[in-house]
Amino acid sequence: MKHKHLRRPKRKTWKQKFADSFSGFGEAVCGQSSFYVHLPMAAAVIIAALLLGNFDTVRWSILFLCIAAVITAEMFNTSIELLARAAATSYNPHIRRALNVASAAVLVMSAGAAAVGIILFAEAVWKVFSGN
Repeated sequence: MKHKHLRRPKRKTWKQKFADSFSGFGEAVCGQSSFYVHLPMAAAVIIAALLLGNFDTVRWSILFLCIAAVITAEMFNTSIELLARAAATSYNPHIRRALNVASAAVLVMSAGAAAVGIILFAEAVWKVFSGN
């Protein structure tokens, strides 16, 4: 005899999976103040690249990959923070260390993306002002 609580949950449709993904994106953006910095900065970088007018497909690809990587790192950090809140009702030094590592991952990714952005924009700006 099969027990109801031992049955596998019904598989989600692609529509449900995408709905869950968009819900998670909204949860992260609305629930985490870091996105109030990341998203406007991403928009500013995209606008700056458009205004320069000399970004080729490789530059655009690198730019969007950097933006996606930073946002993804922040989302992983947010998910770890949410899990930590659910798992612990009191201070736990192991959870604190895990949260610090997750936060450091966002910092490293952001610094790396900024370095790549400086390289991309420095050359593009140089081309504009040198006439090449």
